[in-house]
Amino acid sequence: FCLPQVIGLFDVFTADLSLDKFHDFYLVMPFMGTDLGRLMKLQRLSEDKIQYLVYQMLKGLKDLKPGNLAINQDCELKILDFGLARQADSEMTGYVVTRWYRAPEVILSWMHYTQTVDIWSVGCIMAEMLQGKPLFKGSDHLNQLTEIMKVTGTPTQEFAAKLVSDDARGYVKSLPKVEKKDLHSVFSTTNPQAVAVLERMLLLDPESRVSAEEALMLPYFTEFREPEEETVPQQYDHSLDNTDQSLAQWKRHTFTEILTFKPVVPDSKETAL
Repeated sequence: FCLPQVIGLFDVFTADLSLDKFHDFYLVMPFMGTDLGRLMKLQRLSEDKIQYLVYQMLKGLKDLKPGNLAINQDCELKILDFGLARQADSEMTGYVVTRWYRAPEVILSWMHYTQTVDIWSVGCIMAEMLQGKPLFKGSDHLNQLTEIMKVTGTPTQEFAAKLVSDDARGYVKSLPKVEKKDLHSVFSTTNPQAVAVLERMLLLDPESRVSAEEALMLPYFTEFREPEEETVPQQYDHSLDNTDQSLAQWKRHTFTEILTFKPVVPDSKETAL
């Protein structure tokens, strides 16, 4: 089954009648209206909207930035695509916006990633919704790290010891000592329960960050919680995706998948403006 916070696929079709002529195909998805990035530029979000949107992000957590989060008029959120938040800076040259939402361990390829790389992204997006501007707006990957550490403080020696690279450990140890900021002073006009969520998310050490399941149980989300709907999806089988096949084989496989796809009857609520 699909998580309700992940964009669905109603249908996929092609007008091409044979494999030889197969060139284009079309994906039919719910109409959402806008994305969170655009919405934040148009208006400051109310407290209840922020609560509801972050709650939905945590329910359908993957790699996130505001432009990847579609929203309809009922404030329902869908995640559009994946894979950006976990890529190292060398893979994302010039893609400045994504850097602002990436966890520090990803920016410098410090260590093996855990699912809390996504929690960091949620924390950055939540902070932006509360402040009306990005929290960590670095001009390059080192400046991004500097901006982060102005808030989180510099890494502890215990954290530095976990880094897989000798160069990374040396770099971290060379940084001037910066104390962690009290987020309640940074977000002085914000609901203290919202700040308590950020304090659990925006931690330099990924092992110390709250998990999605733990975050959903924080008091800030109590009024929206529906625990029976907080489902864990079946693990996706990547075995076919990772096989080494020729372009002709992938084309045949794609054409077959399209021809055998069973369309989903859309919920009227999903397609409403």
